[in-house]
Amino acid sequence: MAKKKKSQRNITDEFGHIKISREIYKAFYKQKKSRLKPLVFWLLFFSFFCIIALNFTKLISWNQDNKKIEKLGIELVDIAKPKPIKREGNLINPPKEKESDYWYYIKFPFYDVDFTKLLEKNSDTVGFINVPNTNINYPIVKTKDNNYYLTHAFDKTKNYAGWVFMDYRNMSDFSDSNTIIYGHGRLDKTVFGSLKNTLNSTWQKNKDNYVINISSPSANYVYQIFSIYTINQETYYLINNFATTEKKKEWLKTMQNRSIIKTKTKVDENDKILTLSTCENNKGGRIVVQAKLIKKEKKDNF
Repeated sequence: MAKKKKSQRNITDEFGHIKISREIYKAFYKQKKSRLKPLVFWLLFFSFFCIIALNFTKLISWNQDNKKIEKLGIELVDIAKPKPIKREGNLINPPKEKESDYWYYIKFPFYDVDFTKLLEKNSDTVGFINVPNTNINYPIVKTKDNNYYLTHAFDKTKNYAGWVFMDYRNMSDFSDSNTIIYGHGRLDKTVFGSLKNTLNSTWQKNKDNYVINISSPSANYVYQIFSIYTINQETYYLINNFATTEKKKEWLKTMQNRSIIKTKTKVDENDKILTLSTCENNKGGRIVVQAKLIKKEKKDNF
């Protein structure tokens, strides 16, 4: 009986509670830690698997969106039947200087498009754009905001490649001081993805690349590029109309000073500007191409 009481005193305190020795605690903690190791491993493995699966799903979706945009773009070109037309048209704000590049670019043809079937497919259609030595050859749409066509294709189906669209603040007839056209900078060079070509020295060395053709239901336009640059996300270059002539002059000077190309093109407060804007990267960088209207012709039905 005495031995039993002695043993009990060794494992209990004065209140009868069980005492756990340091050795027993260490052994228990070690056993518990060894059980946690496989649990942590499987939790990490499961998290990693979920991330891989999610990215793979996004990659498949991204690829499907791109393929649809590419296919739709080809179909719409077939419908629109764009073709160059060599006509003089009305010269817009011609410079006095005969050495100006203006006199070279007004010889370029208009780009004429039939909008009958395009408007039947989407009444938001306001124009058609073509930029030399890029993949940009698309109908332009416009709606009540600048969000819808970031996630919808021309046929209004959900598509995260989006479409080429005009700023909702602009007039559909390209009559604003600055008409702004947006498009996603897709890696496969659909939509405005190939606008990045304008940053390449090879593209810049070809003088014939410095025009942008626009066709609308009411008129055809030829624009001459005067500025190409990259910039962090901002709103200054996206001003569409100006309160005073001085503000526009100041704005034009800033746009020209930003340019990575040097031309003999002069711009002033009387010029109508076209601004193309797309994403350069996922950190908010933008690629911007700006041109001025140099000639215009009204269509026969207007």
